[in-house]
Amino acid sequence: MRPARSPAELGLTGYDRRRLQRALRRIRDARQFRRLLAVKLLAEGKGVGEVSRLTSLSRPIVYRWLRRYLSVRKVTALADLPRRGRPRAAPDLTAELLMEEVRRSPREVGYASNGWTVTLLATHLRRKFGINLSEHTLRRRMHAARLRWKRPRYVYATKAPYLPQKKGALFAV
Repeated sequence: MRPARSPAELGLTGYDRRRLQRALRRIRDARQFRRLLAVKLLAEGKGVGEVSRLTSLSRPIVYRWLRRYLSVRKVTALADLPRRGRPRAAPDLTAELLMEEVRRSPREVGYASNGWTVTLLATHLRRKFGINLSEHTLRRRMHAARLRWKRPRYVYATKAPYLPQKKGALFAV
């Protein structure tokens, strides 16, 4: 078995070791902590195999993080790079299209309802445009489009002025 390469052979200095040690005290992200720890252990003179075992990272990954750190000699090089994330569900559903459909009465479109519910609107979008959305996603899209669901307010009719005449003495004023 070959002896571990020294930190100097790897390109690490005492200043790098101290910088990494300070960063380990401040860091809160577990993934970045593990990467910092791996590079710091290399800077302390541990072998790549031992560092790999201690941090549960593969040897090629340990070398990758070492190269990334040495390329700029900054702790921020070991942070996760920004990612796009999961693609949007139903990218064809724009705020304008959603507003246009919500402005229509469900009765106009053929439903036996006076107002839209999230379930009914999701069903309508699925049938008309082939847009398959969960109710949760539809609520988020509506919130982004600044649409608010409100319960219908019932307006009670005012009492007819001739009601006492109809009901008799019971309703006499």
